[in-house]
Formats: sequence, C-alpha cells, structure tokens
Amino acid sequence: MTVTELDQLNLAFAERFNARDLDGLMALNTDDVVFVPAPGTPVTGADAVRGALEQFLGLQLPIEMTVRHTFRSGNTGLAIADWSITGTGPDGSEVALSGTTADVAVFDEAHGWRYVVDNPFGTA
Repeated sequence: MTVTELDQLNLAFAERFNARDLDGLMALNTDDVVFVPAPGTPVTGADAVRGALEQFLGLQLPIEMTVRHTFRSGNTGLAIADWSITGTGPDGSEVALSGTTADVAVFDEAHGWRYVVDNPFGTA
C-alpha cells in the first residue's frame, strides 16, 4: 500500500509499527534513507535501519502518533508529528519514550511518499 498524501506517512508508520510489520515499515523508506534511532546517532543502509526498527518493535508496545504539520515543495516534504511509546516492556520495566519527529520525505508515482530522513527525536 503506497502513501499518496504526505500527512498520512507518519500515520502509516504508526499503523505498520503497531502491526509489528517490519517489512511494511521498511517499505516506507527510500533505499538511501537515514534513520536516527537516538539523538545524534544516524544509521544508514537497509540492515542497520532494519536492526534499529527491530529494537523499537522489541518493546512490544504500541506507538501513538499525532501529525502536527506537513510542508511540501514539489515532490519533497517535511512531516512533523508527536509520538509516544509507553507501557510495560517485555522485561517488566516501564517504558516512556516520546518525541517530535521531523521527517524529510520524497514522492514518486511508483512508491508514493517515503522517508529520506526519519528523525524521530527531531527536536533533540
């Protein structure tokens, strides 16, 4: 399923995250995506991005996502959304992660909107 509207990209991420659909999450990325799983620690390459996403999915908790703004110039966009992951992790510890993502995306007819830079801690 392609994302045809920029304001739906982060919501598609949340839907696939909550379904624990790692392949679906990876499909939301361009081949050269930069993912920033922690402030100041970007990763690139499919294996590194997949590994970082697996760590988040390993929390076995849902993500909540609220799109705040989207800005578009041609086939390039910026999506800003607030997110949180809270609850009790599989090891019994309390998890309280949140942030305001600042994501750069591109659109093409074949793939729809996809992340070029996925920066979940964008304001950090």
